[in-house]
Amino acid sequence: MRQLLARTLAVAAATLAVTATAPAPAPSAASTDCPRLTGRWHGDARAHLQRLVDERGTCSRPGGPRPVAAFDWDNTVTKNDVTDATLSWALRHDRILRPARWRDTSAWLTPAADRALTTACGTRVPVGAPLPTSRDARCTDEIAVIRDSGTTTSGAPAFAGTWNHRRTVPQYAWVPQLFAGHTPAELSGYARAARREALAAPVGAVRTLGTRTVPGYVRYYDQQRDLIRTLRRAGFDVYIVSAGAAPITQVWSRSLGFDAAHTLAIRSVLDRGGRLTTRTEGCGGVPAGPGTVIPYIDGKRCWINQEIHGVHGPAAWQRRPWAERPALAAGDADTDATFVGDATGVHLVLDRNKPELMCRALDDADGRWLIQPMFIDPLPRRTAPYPCATTAYNAPGGGGSPLLRPDGSTVPDLSEGPSPS
Repeated sequence: MRQLLARTLAVAAATLAVTATAPAPAPSAASTDCPRLTGRWHGDARAHLQRLVDERGTCSRPGGPRPVAAFDWDNTVTKNDVTDATLSWALRHDRILRPARWRDTSAWLTPAADRALTTACGTRVPVGAPLPTSRDARCTDEIAVIRDSGTTTSGAPAFAGTWNHRRTVPQYAWVPQLFAGHTPAELSGYARAARREALAAPVGAVRTLGTRTVPGYVRYYDQQRDLIRTLRRAGFDVYIVSAGAAPITQVWSRSLGFDAAHTLAIRSVLDRGGRLTTRTEGCGGVPAGPGTVIPYIDGKRCWINQEIHGVHGPAAWQRRPWAERPALAAGDADTDATFVGDATGVHLVLDRNKPELMCRALDDADGRWLIQPMFIDPLPRRTAPYPCATTAYNAPGGGGSPLLRPDGSTVPDLSEGPSPS
């Protein structure tokens, strides 16, 4: 009862604060004509989401502008990472082409990583030919560990140098860079094969990749599928914004009705022959480069502003006015913290114990944050406090720093408490 009263007071206070600076939603006189959510949600989340549909959808405001909803993909719409599933399939089917030099695959690859990959994968295979990773566990392990942890199998840093840690992370950008030399159609074909395999595997399945054990299945979350369908029927313009490779994410998003224009992900620059290169498209006035700007933390805001609202140049990095921000945004990790926080109606968070995102969600500054356990095989709640006041914020120069609210105050360390019995 105390929690319900506190939440009611917080929502009321947030509503008063928002209405002073933002247009209020139109009355939902026609809300009975709006589509209804049917998915099973934790707590009162479905009621809050339905209220957003009723109040903000064109179903209750005929002729009004279409509100935007934006979803991260991996572990937000699906259980498990579809880019990792595709890389796993490619390594088990010899689809990675040998580069002339491994250091050419990423501007930030360290000499230690270059040596480790050269030693593990050898030089016998001609440059541009497929590496025999299906039977060369050492090469597969080196590639997979660098992608997963950002270190070599011996523990040395695999990436070093200078980059904005709120705009990119080299090991994410490295996945599409590993497929340089392939066409987008070829990479899409690998993604389709991986999708068939991952959907056919039973929930909980694992597989061996090199000498390591990795998840062997992927599932669409039924609740998110229903939410996306309901939002569309209510007149929302729904987008995916992902730090995965665009040809891969598009294969998976297509079955939920997303076209390429509504699937924002890492876009590789193509060479004159139409093949993927190690360069990626830019955003917010930052030109194409070696993965300098991808849809990652602040980069997700940039891509939303640029591709959805047509805002170009440095302005794309800034929080837009109320009417130019998503009504709903959903994510599961720190990479989603900025765009999920930009939402004006509901900030939907799947709990994967990620500090920056969870600190914002638990602080619930505007009373509009909804936290849900993962719908399949959820993690236990973290009982130790999140380090919100010290290191939760991913600083642009690297490392952590205190997480601040919009008014400049510091978010205190916060805890979820034990899982409900």
